Amino acid sequence: MLEKSNTSNSDVIIYDLEDSVAPGSKHDARDRLKAFLKLSLPQVQTVVLPKIHSAQDLHYANRVIQRDVRIVASIESAKAMWNLGEIAGWKSEGGAEGGVLSGLLFAAEDYCADTSIIRTKTRQELLYTRSQIAIAAKAFGVEAIDMVCIHYKDLEYLKDECQDGRRLGFTGKQAIHPNQVDTIQSTFVPTPQEITRAAKILHQMKTAHASEKGAIGLDGEMIDAPMIKQAEGVVRIAKAAGLEIPTFD
Repeated sequence: MLEKSNTSNSDVIIYDLEDSVAPGSKHDARDRLKAFLKLSLPQVQTVVLPKIHSAQDLHYANRVIQRDVRIVASIESAKAMWNLGEIAGWKSEGGAEGGVLSGLLFAAEDYCADTSIIRTKTRQELLYTRSQIAIAAKAFGVEAIDMVCIHYKDLEYLKDECQDGRRLGFTGKQAIHPNQVDTIQSTFVPTPQEITRAAKILHQMKTAHASEKGAIGLDGEMIDAPMIKQAEGVVRIAKAAGLEIPTFD
């Protein structure tokens, strides 16, 4: 299984040593993973920390790790949501020598178990929680990673859930099966229509500024500063994903 993970085209691979490993097998699993990583990778760059309930949990884990790694905090309890601001804004006590929080990850199943929330396919019961996680991540400039889609064989539902997460502001999504990766990757990027519109807005802005005009319009809509900022974000993500950006004369 470890060797097979190297063939995945996912952006990130998470080796789960928590719930997926039986309590009596954890030491063996850790030893196997450490040996595999030494052979396959020069250095682990990111650590996902489960069961983060407060900033104090991050301080404790960071003191144990003692390395300048990126840390992703898993949000999976009512207490974590209550302390979400301090978790998202966490800074290492060691300054540049310690870890850096790079993302918030929503562990929906653990969260529902802790809060007695009943899951439905509408996801309505998780709208508030997911929105708060995405907003907290934006407030502190870290990634917002959406929940696992447990209906791993239903790719249409997965796509709908991905689109929903992207609309809420999430920048990525967890996968539990290899066949989910392509759908997730193709959904968490701007659509061709979004890219074209963004490129048009930026072209119109450049033209207007060259003519010393302030306001611009596109397709009957007035374009203001926030919409220009959104367009810049769309183009930036599209470029990072290697997507084509149309040009206009």
